Amino acid sequence: MHNLALALHYKGYYITGSDDEIFEPAKSRLDKVGLLPAETGWFPEKITTDLDAVILGMHAREENPELLKAKELGLKIYSYPEFLYEQSKNKTRIVVGGSHGKTTITAMIIHVLQSLKTNCDYMVGALLEGFDIMVKLSDEAEIMVIEGDEYLTSPIDRRPKFHVYQPTIGIISGIAWDHINVFPTFDFYVEQFKIFAEMIPENGLYIYCEDDVVLKAMSETAHIRAPKTGYGVHPHRIENGVTYLLCEKFVTRDALHVTRDTLHATSDALHVTRYDSCVTCHESRVTREIPLQIFGAHNLTNINAARLACGAVGVSDEQFYNAIQTFKGASNRLELLCKNETCAVYKDFAHSPSKLKATVEALKAQFPQRKLVACMELHTFSSLTEKFLEQYSGAMDCADVGIIFFNPEAVAHKKLPPITSEMIFSAFNRSDLEVFHTSKKIEERILAIPAADTVFAFMSSGNFGGMDLKEIAEKIIQ
Repeated sequence: MHNLALALHYKGYYITGSDDEIFEPAKSRLDKVGLLPAETGWFPEKITTDLDAVILGMHAREENPELLKAKELGLKIYSYPEFLYEQSKNKTRIVVGGSHGKTTITAMIIHVLQSLKTNCDYMVGALLEGFDIMVKLSDEAEIMVIEGDEYLTSPIDRRPKFHVYQPTIGIISGIAWDHINVFPTFDFYVEQFKIFAEMIPENGLYIYCEDDVVLKAMSETAHIRAPKTGYGVHPHRIENGVTYLLCEKFVTRDALHVTRDTLHATSDALHVTRYDSCVTCHESRVTREIPLQIFGAHNLTNINAARLACGAVGVSDEQFYNAIQTFKGASNRLELLCKNETCAVYKDFAHSPSKLKATVEALKAQFPQRKLVACMELHTFSSLTEKFLEQYSGAMDCADVGIIFFNPEAVAHKKLPPITSEMIFSAFNRSDLEVFHTSKKIEERILAIPAADTVFAFMSSGNFGGMDLKEIAEKIIQ
């Protein structure tokens, strides 16, 4: 909400707001531009007919006194997703949905378009390097890129957010059951993605990961009006901890002969590795290697989704590959905290079973000769529910040392039955997991592990009970 407030402020709107609590970094960022409320709380007397509209955050309750006053005065009331749609209804909307990878794919598309000086509006769920805010709204941009979360629009609007955005180009990255507090069955959860895919118009495009068995089956049976295209993991290789995309380009023999000297002269920059002649078609194939600053099978799959979406709005593959080389990832997505010659420490937003498994496997594939210490916090409503825990079976198998943290107070706060260590061992199908309940104990255990030839990963949508991960990372490296 504070990013939306900033975006509208920069667009020239007069903005006021209210909340019962305002945390950092929202507090400082709002204060810097004069948007921080003088005091927290609800003030219905400030809701007057002078307002053009009221925008609700996802936690606004039906009994909120300011909301009640707005209804009484007959003011225009939008949910957050409704307002974003209102601001983009005359634009091409690229909406990125899926149980995992939404933020990264959205960030990749934005990064490429911005690199090519293509004006676009956007809403993304993590701060990106080089960007001041996570929401941009303008009158000039003809494209808006939106991260399409499947969670509810608001407590008073039970529609999934990504239904409200009405995609022109829709992407689904994968389906793995989540948010069981609002989608109590897997079939009900899958149905939300089916509705999303069927919303895409005939003149749009549906892009989906065909490596996902559930998603592929849904995509083949749903009544989808738009043209559809599937994607998978981009061809690649890994060397010395760096991942390279393998991109093939066909050229005629004459053209290749003319440019061969140039290609050899600049091979370090272009990473051209070989030329294969195709006698029957009188063409030659140039394999170009694109070095990346990110890694992991999920990211290599996400890249293909972003490439297809960018292609749909006029970006060539060559332009895409040139731009994606400088993409460093979104905040908290396989984010490097610290490293030296023999050790690296990462943090990641991974919390659901599919995200956790993908992150652990990505780190092991990138650093196969190093020991992997994986620390994961059970934090969400789903992950702290005994019925859902079994979804984590095998998710930590690639880790040499597996550590699980959960706070019993968080379980009680969510009014859930207690979780035991035995439940976790059984759910993950791994009896050698180490389970901790306090941040002090987990920090002591981590710092006792020799750091040489080791990769450490902290994975959570929370904060491990208030741990300063950057500080711990620096201690590990030292």
